[in-house]
Amino acid sequence: MYSWIFRHLPGPRQVRIPLAVLLALAVVAILLFLVFPLVESYLPATSVTVGD
Repeated sequence: MYSWIFRHLPGPRQVRIPLAVLLALAVVAILLFLVFPLVESYLPATSVTVGD
């Protein structure tokens, strides 16, 4: 999968490497700031307590 993405990015290798890093950072940012907060309300572990 990663090789498929890398082969389809435009430009020579010196351009594709920064583009691949930016693409990975964008995916991580979208997951952290948009997807995970939306999914959190559906998770059953919202009221966790630690007892004896």
